[in-house]
Amino acid sequence: MRTETPVQPAWLTLSAMLLAAMLALWLLFRPELVSGFPMAVRLPVIALGCWALGAGFSLGAGLVPDSGRLKRYLGPPLCWWLLGSFTLLVVARALWA
Repeated sequence: MRTETPVQPAWLTLSAMLLAAMLALWLLFRPELVSGFPMAVRLPVIALGCWALGAGFSLGAGLVPDSGRLKRYLGPPLCWWLLGSFTLLVVARALWA
């Protein structure tokens, strides 16, 4: 039996897509925000960025699976925590670098 999952408002999914797109464009024009880290920090930051941007784009496009591990890893609320932490990391690096 399949249970009904609550549908998120359209503005919430659109904001995930817009935030991921703005971060992707910002890092396209300023790659030194990530490449300036030491190697031991750079690789986890790149992994966090790939996961955060991928989750933001998939949530914004409505491609989150219905159940299972992928829903937990790509869907809300983890998507918002990932996008928020990566955004704060990039903004902090831009202000203090």
